[in-house]
Amino acid sequence: MRYSMMSYTIARHGPKVFDLDRMLRLAVELKMAGVDFVTLHGFSAAELKKRCEGYGLAVVCYTIPAGGLTSDRREEVERAKETLMRGVEDAAALGAPVIMVVTPGRDDVPRDEARRRYIEGIARCIEVAKPMNIRVTVENFPGKSSPFVTAEDFLAAAVQLPDLGLTFDSGNTAGGEDPADSFRRVAGRVAHAHFKDWVVLTARQAGGREMLNGLRYEPALIGEGILNHKAVLGAMGQSGYCGCINIEYEGPKDPYEATRAAVNYLRALEVELGV
Repeated sequence: MRYSMMSYTIARHGPKVFDLDRMLRLAVELKMAGVDFVTLHGFSAAELKKRCEGYGLAVVCYTIPAGGLTSDRREEVERAKETLMRGVEDAAALGAPVIMVVTPGRDDVPRDEARRRYIEGIARCIEVAKPMNIRVTVENFPGKSSPFVTAEDFLAAAVQLPDLGLTFDSGNTAGGEDPADSFRRVAGRVAHAHFKDWVVLTARQAGGREMLNGLRYEPALIGEGILNHKAVLGAMGQSGYCGCINIEYEGPKDPYEATRAAVNYLRALEVELGV
């Protein structure tokens, strides 16, 4: 499989931890295929592309927040649409073949309605990006209110947006259904992927995120949680998936070392699978 650096995994720890060159050096060390930039982190798209090229790395995806598309306020929806349009321009400047639109749910908006609003808001973005050979995707987003968790959720949107792709997030899918089975249902539409992991909290434990399945999950390092990564890798290998897989980690450990450990763990599973 082709693994990719997810800038969010590093940048979420703040500016004292996020170091662009250190992140890119690690990607080279781990023989990763490239980088998924989750926003531009204060750089221009041209500068990020140049820095990646200096390390022999591609930009494999550009991730854009779009939660405003579900707003009840027209001005917020319009701002979110403008952000998407600028994002298409940035993706083109980065040379990214895939855009991922971040689609969180809202507790005060039913899942089906939130999905309808995203479909309406993303449609123009797809039209603009398609002639540039940029695939627009959504991901399986975590949480009980998320409009995109299961394969059925995504396929319902794809009926209305035939050119919509999926960034398959194995960990987030696990909050609603079996990830390997889910992947098999959508394999032909998957343009990019995220791997992550979770632990399930007990009734006595505070915190966590409540998922569609009613359980509360807390981030874990890939290989230290509940996910059957071997089964997911097997399903992806059988399908002939040739896109990239982001290493996503939202826990407190050092994100550089967490990324290294996760890649080594997943590659060891690949050896066992013979893929």
